[in-house]
Amino acid sequence: MTGPRVGVLAVQGDIAEHATVLSSVGAQPVPVRRPEELAHADALVLPGGESTTIIRLLRVFDLLEPLRVRIAGGLPVLGSCAGMILLADRLAAPDEGQPTVGGMDMTVRRNAFGRQVDSFEADLGIEGVTDGGPPMRAVFIRAPWVEKAGADVHVLAEVSIEDVPHPVVVAQDRLVATAFHPELTGDARLHAWFLRRNRIAP
Repeated sequence: MTGPRVGVLAVQGDIAEHATVLSSVGAQPVPVRRPEELAHADALVLPGGESTTIIRLLRVFDLLEPLRVRIAGGLPVLGSCAGMILLADRLAAPDEGQPTVGGMDMTVRRNAFGRQVDSFEADLGIEGVTDGGPPMRAVFIRAPWVEKAGADVHVLAEVSIEDVPHPVVVAQDRLVATAFHPELTGDARLHAWFLRRNRIAP
């Protein structure tokens, strides 16, 4: 019995790393570069990278509108770092004319931790993921955070800066977004939980 076909958007970012983690939890990772590949995916991962570049490449590969349609139709999607930016309905300080894919009722700030803090690591307790277990080591690289979450967005983890909490893991319906890179530490719990949450676990 083969596992669920989980597409990994393969235009930029940590494609191989996400595929390795997905394989480790019994999924069948499939690179997605064309609409027909997206059409056959049971779920999708939007990896990190540079969000404006990814949007441009989505247009080049004629994937932007098909992706919006599939998300509106209930496709489960896990977005990490730039993937969080792509899933946001709104950006706090958008580049002129930069669209997003959308789907989550939230406002996201790019590079939110400041240009002086290009990357850092933190131990996170993530609701539903680390319950009863050790925290998850989270790698943040020029990371966003959620500036404002709508009523239907469930905040699962936060990082506090100067005693102000900022959401860094959120979920809405079948969509999950993380500000960090869950594929970089070898901890597969978030990917496994994403599949279970959407009832597509092998």
